Amino acid sequence: MSAPYAVAHLAVTTAKSKSSAEATSRALSLYRQWQKSVPEIVTLYQLSLPSSVVRAKIREEFEKNRFVEDLSVRDVLLFKGNAEYQETMNLWKQETHIMRYFAKEEAPPVPTTFLDKFYEGRT
Repeated sequence: MSAPYAVAHLAVTTAKSKSSAEATSRALSLYRQWQKSVPEIVTLYQLSLPSSVVRAKIREEFEKNRFVEDLSVRDVLLFKGNAEYQETMNLWKQETHIMRYFAKEEAPPVPTTFLDKFYEGRT
């Protein structure tokens, strides 16, 4: 029996969207690709996070750019999303690169009062 191996994810050629509908279709396709790959990402990077948290973070990242109207900007965002996907799936990143996306949720709250800052070592 042969050992399981990862399939290399090749780069996607850049394309200029002809319409907003085409750009939306490409974005949804990329979103689905990311979501389908979550179990593999969790396994590859040995994340101590449940798949639901990773899926929610992916959705959050896509939602940030949901209302971008300019087609050229959307094309750049799609290119960056595809490049990020390729880098992630080909293990060109390390676990720390992946965990940076979750740093905000795991960071302790920032002290606001004078005494909290003093106890924290800030002034």
